[in-house]
Amino acid sequence: MTETVSPLAGKAAIVTGAGAGIGRAIAQAFAAAGARVACLDLDGERAAATARACDGLAVEADVSRETMVAAAVARVADAFGRLDILVNDAAATDPAGSVVDLTVEDWDRVVGVNLRGAFLMSKYAIPLMVRSGGGSIIHIASQLGHVGAPGRAVYCATKGALIQLAKAMAIDHAAENIRVNTLSPGAVETGRLLLRFPDMAAARRGLGAKHVLDRLGLPEEIAAAAVFLAGPGSSFMTGADLLVDGGYTAT
Repeated sequence: MTETVSPLAGKAAIVTGAGAGIGRAIAQAFAAAGARVACLDLDGERAAATARACDGLAVEADVSRETMVAAAVARVADAFGRLDILVNDAAATDPAGSVVDLTVEDWDRVVGVNLRGAFLMSKYAIPLMVRSGGGSIIHIASQLGHVGAPGRAVYCATKGALIQLAKAMAIDHAAENIRVNTLSPGAVETGRLLLRFPDMAAARRGLGAKHVLDRLGLPEEIAAAAVFLAGPGSSFMTGADLLVDGGYTAT
């Protein structure tokens, strides 16, 4: 009988925004695929809850603050001795509004987490990844990095920027055996939708029909795509954006 090998066996990963939603699903999927996972979140209690669920390492940190990012990566280095995978999923809650409506503070906060956070995490993770022999970096972008949406100016801007950032990083770090891609979900059934809808049933009614598959995605479906991007099955992919959006951008 052929023994099944876990696709991420022996790998060490950091997942930011791991306290809930897509980030938590990715952390759990990575652990199930054989990886050791550092579950990083601004909310330490949520990070700890995810870590318990996947026998991982809980790390409390604000990805927009350089000193905290540097300390977080150093802690992972001490705990795991290596780093093979980085998933930048942390995202700030973005208020609805056009560029006229948004305050400068709102703009800076969302850019700080969504984009600066991915930059800082990558900046400090890459040297550890190089010492480990290479790896895979995944920025969680969005279908709204490809198309616009009313009242989502700063969100669309940051998610589009992540797609371009991944392309530039892929070129810069290919010689170090580091692949960099983005993963762009459509609307997914997480607590973030409840910031704009009274309940998940209303979110399904309001957003489901915008997808060709006529439904919202599930966190586990995005996590499965992240396992693919992190593992050997995507070894010839870098600088790419993987749309898992139920056909949202197809129409």
